Parts: sequence; C-alpha cells; structure tokens
Amino acid sequence: MISFSFRHVVRVFSARRLYTTASGASSVITPTHSIYLSTSTNPYFNLSFEDWLFRHAPQKEPLLLLYRDAPCVVIGRNQNPWKEVNLRAARAQGIPWVRRRSGGGTVYHDLGNTNFSIHVPRTTFDRSATAQVVLRAVRALGVDADVNERNDICVGGEKASGSAYKIVSGRAYHHGTMLITTRLDTLGDLLRVDKDTMFTKGVASVRSPVCNLARFSEKVSHDAFVNAVVDSFKAEYGVHDKPCIVNDADDLARIGYIQRGMAELPSWDWAFGQTPEFEYTIKKSFVWADVTAHIHARHGVILSCTLQGLDSELGKALEGKRYGFVEDEELGVDVSGREEVVLAWLKEEMSSYE
Repeated sequence: MISFSFRHVVRVFSARRLYTTASGASSVITPTHSIYLSTSTNPYFNLSFEDWLFRHAPQKEPLLLLYRDAPCVVIGRNQNPWKEVNLRAARAQGIPWVRRRSGGGTVYHDLGNTNFSIHVPRTTFDRSATAQVVLRAVRALGVDADVNERNDICVGGEKASGSAYKIVSGRAYHHGTMLITTRLDTLGDLLRVDKDTMFTKGVASVRSPVCNLARFSEKVSHDAFVNAVVDSFKAEYGVHDKPCIVNDADDLARIGYIQRGMAELPSWDWAFGQTPEFEYTIKKSFVWADVTAHIHARHGVILSCTLQGLDSELGKALEGKRYGFVEDEELGVDVSGREEVVLAWLKEEMSSYE
C-alpha cells in the first residue's frame, strides 16, 4: 500500500438543506434508491461507493449521486500520473492523487467543487441528455451557462465542469465536477506539469481555462447546486424519491465490495501499475559528459533504459524495476562514481514523491 497523506475533513450539511430522508442518515443502505447524497469527503470512499452503486443498482432505473471530496487530484483510468500530476507540488501540499475507474482527463477536487454522477440504462444513455440535466440546474441558479462539444458546462468560454463516462454491460454513467468556489490557484499548481519529452499511449488531458460558478451568481453554493441538480434530475426522469443521505461512517463502509475498492484505489498495483505504456527522454550536462536517458515503461515497470554518454550497465540494471520507486540495493550492481551521480539524477527525474 502506498502511504498517501489524506486529511479527513468533517463536513456538516447546512441546516437549510431542503432534501433529507425521513429519518436522516441510515446505517442500513441499499442500492435501490434513486438519489444519494454523500456527506463523506473521503475520495476513496466516494469513488468506491459510486462503483458499488454502478454495479449493484437496478440496471433499468436512473440514479443520481452527489458528493464533495477533501483536496485531491483525480486522474482518468487510462492516464499517466507522472504526465498529469505535479507530484512534487502535491507532496508539498499534502494532497493525494487517485486513479478513478472511468476514462477522461485529470481534475482537481476540494470542498469548493461538487461532483455529480448520473447513472442510466445503457440503452437510453445519451451524453447530451445527461449534460442538459446539469445545465438546467446551473441555469436555475442564475448562471448563463452552456454545453460545449465535449459536453462540459462552460460560462463565457471558460469551463466550470469536466465530464467522464463509463459503460459496462447494461449500465452507463456520466459523472463530472462542478467548480463553485474551488481554489483555482491550487488547481493550477497541481495540474501544471512540464514533461514535453514524455510520450504516453494513454489519454492526455485537454487543458482549458476554468472558472468558478460563484463568480457569476450570488445564488450559487454547494447546497444550492445540490438542490438544483436534484430538482432537474427528478423532472427529467420522473423520480419522486427523497434523497438517501450516506456517509463512510455508515454500515456502507463495511460492505466487502466497498472495502475492497477503498483498499485498491491507493495501492501501487492500481495507482501506478495501471499506467499505460510510455517513453521519456531526458538530458543533463555533467562536467565530464552530456548524458541522454531514454526510458521505456509499461504498467509502472521499466522495460528498458538506454544511456548515451555513459559507458555503464546501469540502464540494464534498471530493467524490471518499478518506475519512480527504484532502490539502490535492488539493482544488483555496484553503483559508484559517475554511475552514482547519474542514478541520483534519474531517480529524481522519475520520482513519485511518495
């Protein structure tokens, strides 16, 4: 298990909340409700709960989940964390990153961002239709927003919401972020990565200017957005149920499927081991030579490392080692002098900062 620094943030819903269950949060939760509001801010729980609903809810019924996370970076299922996340900045700020189970690009979550997840039968799944559900909610708050060709919610050409999708068997979902009062400076710091010579076979994020909804209307808040999305979802799908309030303190967190999901997300095998194949070329001038390293890796493991400018077996010794987690003692060769200097440089360039 990778040692991530995750800060649990206790959140209390506003006393003005319009939607509650008949008896408040219940310790016995089933996947048969139409609307779920999670009060947990643990991304490992929320993503695992979402996946549990996706796999276990009735396939023919629409479903809505809304939640917020403590600060974290969430990358797509087929993305490269070394390419997408400023790992040094994330470590400095104590902010973890998580690989989700859907595709799409990298996003930043904090308590100023609200996440929505709309699940429908695969036979009726329409990205445009689900985007319109969210768009109507935003417009109901007095924001003149629209939907772009990628089904992202935009205001004045700036993106306030990014979307991703997943389709499995007879079920599909459209989930996304909604920036309300997010720390955009932190978002920029964590998603700004300068690795132009790293080429990956995975999905690259599409960088776009972003904005917070609260900038355009005083009506906008987390609770107001939640209520508006619930109203829009009910109107679109003819749902009359009250939302089911859930938390990671409920019996939900003891459901085996959710427990396994929460354990898998921060594991090396999932977080790094699912990284698509990539190649990275780097250069550095030393007093004795210019060295070029070409690293080829797949699933987080170095397949090859060729070194130009250094006559050494170091590159060969790196084969089969975990990218970003190389330990000197596992190399099986004596590393000293120039090799030691080059190895220190390579480890710094590959560092996962964990």
